[in-house]
Amino acid sequence: MSDQNLSEPFEKNRQHLRAVAYRMLGNQSEAEDAVQEAWLRLSRSGNAEIENLGGWLTTVVARVCLDMLRSRKSRREELLDVQVPEPTSDMDHGAQPERDRLLADSVGMALLVVLETLAPAERVAFVLHDLFDLPFDEIASIVGRSPTATRQLASRARRHIQGVGPDPNADVSRQRVVVDAFLAASRGGDFSALLTVLDPDVVLRPDHVALEASVAGKLRGGPDFNAETRGADAVARAFAGRAKAGQAALIDGAVGVVWAPGGQVRVAFAISLTEHQIAEIEIIADPERIKLMDIQILP
Repeated sequence: MSDQNLSEPFEKNRQHLRAVAYRMLGNQSEAEDAVQEAWLRLSRSGNAEIENLGGWLTTVVARVCLDMLRSRKSRREELLDVQVPEPTSDMDHGAQPERDRLLADSVGMALLVVLETLAPAERVAFVLHDLFDLPFDEIASIVGRSPTATRQLASRARRHIQGVGPDPNADVSRQRVVVDAFLAASRGGDFSALLTVLDPDVVLRPDHVALEASVAGKLRGGPDFNAETRGADAVARAFAGRAKAGQAALIDGAVGVVWAPGGQVRVAFAISLTEHQIAEIEIIADPERIKLMDIQILP
């Protein structure tokens, strides 16, 4: 399909894409850049196999915004000092009623400042789910996490923004206690202690790189696992006596575990918690995914 034929359906989605990008980024210029990148990717795709163009474009814009948010880490303090403009009225020109509603319901300065304090994946999960009603299954593919982990990202962001529940520092401290207990039990081969920190219905999921490495026996000292392992007993057996080189780390704002020989993260164990137990462990060894994650090894 030619660019001319693609232009009309794209323009029908432009205002919605601007609204999504602005809420993600809090900056009109960057939002326009993200929308323009979506147009470039659409023109390169030819639109041959896209059944739901609006959904496809929203996903592309979200992924572009996530990459932009992750690139901001080194200059986040500078961005917080800049006044964020609201969308100008010319963005509403010719928009359909639904798009008018989305733009009229623009994010205020105070919320944008709070959003800037979130990890990029938390911000994307919150915006897409809470502001645009995307299901977690779809958001999971954008942030590169499982639906359970994505739900937790949005939940943490929501608590932070609404000012309810534990404050972020207390939440991280609580997570650290559980993760440290998990590491100690795993290293010591304490099966009973592992069962204590694991939810009865805990799920262990590796990405394709981790699964291939496990099958090939390349994850030295790491857990033994299948494509998906369910239940506290099975997951405890996978980790008992393992994780000797594991280190606690903040992974996209939540406490998890990394294997980082020489300080370079090779494998990330993204952990999702219930109140006091581990509900899910996602093993991420794909270097491209790891490169895009916000990871800070904890002392």
